[in-house]
Amino acid sequence: MSRWSESERKDGRPWHGPLRHYDILKEATIAFGIVLVLVFLLAITFSSPDAPPVTVQSWAKAQPVGFVDIALTELNGTSNSATYGPPYNTSNNPATDSVQSLGPISVQKFFGVKYPLNTAKDFVLNPLSTLPDFPSLTAAIATYEQAPKATEDRWVSNYQAQLNKLPLGSSAVISQMPSAGPVPTLMSHLLAMAQSGALDAQLLTQSSFYTTNYTNPLMFIGDSVVAQPNSYWNKLVTVDHLQGNQWGVMNETGSWPGQPWMWLYTMWYQISPMSTSGNGDVEVLAIMTVLSLLLLFVPVIPGLRKIPEKIPLYRLIWRNYYRDPDFTKVDVPAQRV
Repeated sequence: MSRWSESERKDGRPWHGPLRHYDILKEATIAFGIVLVLVFLLAITFSSPDAPPVTVQSWAKAQPVGFVDIALTELNGTSNSATYGPPYNTSNNPATDSVQSLGPISVQKFFGVKYPLNTAKDFVLNPLSTLPDFPSLTAAIATYEQAPKATEDRWVSNYQAQLNKLPLGSSAVISQMPSAGPVPTLMSHLLAMAQSGALDAQLLTQSSFYTTNYTNPLMFIGDSVVAQPNSYWNKLVTVDHLQGNQWGVMNETGSWPGQPWMWLYTMWYQISPMSTSGNGDVEVLAIMTVLSLLLLFVPVIPGLRKIPEKIPLYRLIWRNYYRDPDFTKVDVPAQRV
């Protein structure tokens, strides 16, 4: 008979130690009642974070020039979203795309463009085309779309040069500028649309009428994180300690505890080379995959599976059992070899 079978036979022997009556239903009921009371008391005492939602509307109201500045980069295709690469678009410029690789392997390129995104159309031109009764806007959209790419870029560049002279929070957005072609008309209407809340609705309903897909507004707002250090979004997340260098992956808004189980994930982002690498995300993912596989296969990895026997923490947990000589004489499990 093998040692495994011998051990299993001993584990199946009848219990000869003392017995004690135990009502598990009574204990579960009491525990549930205590937890329920604690939940109500803590909820009433501390409440929960009730931060207002961050929307394109709130952004456009707080920083009109900052919003228009990012909208211009969406229009001429130079924003972070426009040059991200897979899964949103293709990008052959390694200096601007966000494609990450682990050695020669790029998971993003392997799966390709799964969520096609054209920022000029999806974030600017298509939402503007839904506004009714604005002949000047309709003409401006047509003029822009029919112009050569070089002309479009020149219009945006001229407009952006003047806009960059204004602070992000200024509301004095340029409404007329002959050297910028139809761009002032486009931006004026887009800003008004954003401040009314209509742009949020359009960005959400482009895929379907009823949707919970917030990809478009999140990417639009997120583009300001890279382009504008003092953007509306950057200021909000800094106050709530949600920046990446503030361990934002595991933090909750405000002073509330976040997801402590994510400390291991976010720890790697604070350590070199992941903290400075352009491939930090995929490197952290690879590390966590290896660690997860090690944990999953502990019972079959030689040496690793011996750790519980070499470091017998179970004896600390079951100390009463191992402290009683009568118990150990009868039911000490067989040691595997």
